[in-house]
Amino acid sequence: MKARNPRTGEEDYEFAVTSREEIASEAARLRAAQPAWEAMGPEGRAAVMMRFAAVIEAAAPSIAAALSVDTGRQAVSRIEVQGCAGNIRGWAAKAPALFASLPSEVEQSFTPGVEIVPAYSAYPLFGAICPWNFPVILSHIDAVPALMAGCAALVKPSEITPRFVEPMREVLAQVPELPLAYIMGGPEVGQALIEEVDYVCFTGSTATGRKVAEAAARQLIPANLELGGKDPMIITASADPEWAAGVALRSSIVATGQACQSIERIYVARDIAEPFLAKLVENAQAVEITYPDPSSGHLGPFIFSPQGAKVQAHIDDAKAKGARVLSGGQIEELGGGTYLRPTILADVTTEMAVMREETFGPVLPVTIFDDIEDAIAQANDTEYGLSAAVLAGSMEEAARIGSRLEAGAISLQDGAMTSMVGDAANESRKASGLGPSRMGNSGLLRFLRRQSLIQQTGQAITIDAYAEGARG
Repeated sequence: MKARNPRTGEEDYEFAVTSREEIASEAARLRAAQPAWEAMGPEGRAAVMMRFAAVIEAAAPSIAAALSVDTGRQAVSRIEVQGCAGNIRGWAAKAPALFASLPSEVEQSFTPGVEIVPAYSAYPLFGAICPWNFPVILSHIDAVPALMAGCAALVKPSEITPRFVEPMREVLAQVPELPLAYIMGGPEVGQALIEEVDYVCFTGSTATGRKVAEAAARQLIPANLELGGKDPMIITASADPEWAAGVALRSSIVATGQACQSIERIYVARDIAEPFLAKLVENAQAVEITYPDPSSGHLGPFIFSPQGAKVQAHIDDAKAKGARVLSGGQIEELGGGTYLRPTILADVTTEMAVMREETFGPVLPVTIFDDIEDAIAQANDTEYGLSAAVLAGSMEEAARIGSRLEAGAISLQDGAMTSMVGDAANESRKASGLGPSRMGNSGLLRFLRRQSLIQQTGQAITIDAYAEGARG
């Protein structure tokens, strides 16, 4: 397969697709290695994972360089690699205590003379199907806790952003004890992965997530899905409008808005709407795209060029239905890349696609409200429930409103914090996901299967107890 450079528009990278036979062989190799890996115990695995993090840090320049070509962004690529190593270190430090906290005491059964001893074992082979928007972080966000739980891990990165795999395979060669492997290709490789693993995690669109869930159901394996979002932000009358404008802009446009936790709908109280919008437009117009110099500016190109066309279609639909464009609003094709400056839309309505569907771009549709109850109802009026945010004059006010929003994680006095806070457990609502939280303790514990050792300490009954006419 070939991969496209999002800055030049050229298909300048080629990689080998992993065949069905190679996938089966890799899965068999990992399964064979998994028992010894699990037998190392959490402390032993943590020591190996710490070495894994150190080798990643040593190779960070080459990993980030490959990643920056695939994504068209440099600073975020460096942050991603650093974040991946930090995630590994965090789970390695936390896992031993998590295992120690698991219930281990003998339980007395309701059945007389019977005791129950809890035991735990990891799913042998974990699989991940990963997206293109944060290729390094999201290819490891589930695999790392799975490995720390004792699983072997088979990961399929996105075929849109494959270049980082080459330096990462060089990293893995330096940590041979680690039962982790990457397989490459399109949807057919993802399907093959599901047929080989015992537990699958998917990050991506809701439409594709449904297909993954159906395929996993046919295999009778758990599917953990982190899907799309249409995250709202409520800004109350007591909030400082200039501060709110800065938070709202950053929360919406980082990584060119190509993040599931980006703020995609803004509801601002009428009392501060005018100064808020004025400052929001001012801030937006100060944002620079990273063209022609990729080392200067804030917003890179769309990684996946068809996404730019989808975002433009949302903007055009909103304009046709009466929305006003206060800044941005038009895709720019520059040097083969597809760019969009921060786009602020006013006078939006719920009939517009930009208010109903995931946009996944640097677009900020703003709705003015008069009543906080109406704002909460509008924020909850969506098929999604990934995350949300509230900005108010006090934390207490923000918390009161935030607790009523139908989403898994609510940022208070900030926005899109799930991209920065990895230990806050949350479970997506509605069409935004399925299964336990990937954050918090459950991020690891979901990969352990509970086993009960049922001990008969009395006299085992004989077949005569079931004889017809036997006394009860």
